Amino acid sequence: MKKVNHKDIEATSPTGTKGIDFKQMIAKNMEAPHFYMRLIDLFPGGHTERHTHEWEHEVFVVEGSGKVALKNREEDIVQGDAIFIEPNEIHEFVNSSNSLLRVICVIPRPPED
Repeated sequence: MKKVNHKDIEATSPTGTKGIDFKQMIAKNMEAPHFYMRLIDLFPGGHTERHTHEWEHEVFVVEGSGKVALKNREEDIVQGDAIFIEPNEIHEFVNSSNSLLRVICVIPRPPED
């Protein structure tokens, strides 16, 4: 077993994002063979990059509320929601509230890793 606390992981703000702390909780740091888990804090007005990729991912809203912007629509998300993003689906997470939006995101291990 391996364990890490989110307070011990350095946050990054990937290119194309605004107002987020992105933490690779389980990834290369734990030599995870199949899945990666990330913790993403989106501050009020923050957003991920609008993007798409070949793999699916699952997102769980731990705290707060916001929106997922898709190709032709937006969906409200709130604490407790589980979201499935299909492969090649355009998406962007947006904190449209006045408080923190915290999500856990799980993806298959990227091919380049």
